[in-house]
Amino acid sequence: MIVERLDRPPDELQRRTGWEIKPEGACRGDTCVPLRDPFDVQDLAGRLGMALVHDERHDLWALGPESSGHTLASAELPDIVLPDRHGKDFALRSLRGTKVFMIAWASW
Repeated sequence: MIVERLDRPPDELQRRTGWEIKPEGACRGDTCVPLRDPFDVQDLAGRLGMALVHDERHDLWALGPESSGHTLASAELPDIVLPDRHGKDFALRSLRGTKVFMIAWASW
């Protein structure tokens, strides 16, 4: 999410991540992570394992999702159905037992 100021929680923090800033720290459900006072997005990012990058030209920050240090939670592909080149649904599970190489592309 885009962050314009480091001294206050991003407006969409709870909606996008589930983390809510409370007096006891960043909380999600029954879990609370203590934060420094005064609030600092860099502290939040470090304690929750979120990437934080700065665009100096526009003086904006981007706060990424949490990372536990592993790129995959599992090696199992979720049940995905995509349109084939004729527009008909194609379930990737139909390829079970074969090796699959997927390429993803987005114009944005």
